[in-house]
Amino acid sequence: MKKRIALLPGDGIGPEVLESATDVLKSVAERFNHEFEFEYGLIGGAAIDEHNNPLPEETVTACKKADAILLGAVGGPKWDQNPSELRPEKGLLSIRKQLDLFANLRPVKVFESLSDASPLKKEYIDNVDFVIVRELTGGLYFGQPSKRYVNTEGEQEAVDTLFYKRTEIERVIREGFKMAVARKGKVTSVDKANVLESSRLWREVAEDVAKDFPDVKLEHMLVDNAAMQLIYAPNQF
Repeated sequence: MKKRIALLPGDGIGPEVLESATDVLKSVAERFNHEFEFEYGLIGGAAIDEHNNPLPEETVTACKKADAILLGAVGGPKWDQNPSELRPEKGLLSIRKQLDLFANLRPVKVFESLSDASPLKKEYIDNVDFVIVRELTGGLYFGQPSKRYVNTEGEQEAVDTLFYKRTEIERVIREGFKMAVARKGKVTSVDKANVLESSRLWREVAEDVAKDFPDVKLEHMLVDNAAMQLIYAPNQF
């Protein structure tokens, strides 16, 4: 197998993490007769320092040509006072949008050998194994307008817009259902439907998608409660 991998070390601990990950890949290639071609790119604060741009075009090009991308980390105190367009996180949001990386998968699995290291009681975390599917390219991070300004009375104001298209909601929910089919057959849709119109649309779309997956149980949970349940009874997910 021959694959091209784009390496984006980024900032902070990113370069150290990526160096170790690359060493692992080299060992895998040697042991299983694979060939990995690595190409490095700048992103985040490192790219700002070098190019005054948190996501240079050459990094985007390298990522689009690659079979896979390894990202270290972005951001740090050094750039905290930069204007919004020159914040390291801008590079992270931009690469998500340009590559249409709409679903962030966050697995949570407890291994018996490490359970004693958890701050939660062992009986609460036994057999915990779930995946958080987070939408990445819509909502507050990308909605417009998003700005700070001074109103006619001379007072500072700020606005961020929570905007979703139905298609953006549907595709990420569908990913969750497809994963659930191969796992425990349960999807918990987390929202703020008691307050937000976008969340009420989210619930409607989830109900519609559920019709295509009759063997998967769907439940809705407000985010306030979900935050508590993740600690109080994580094995329910």
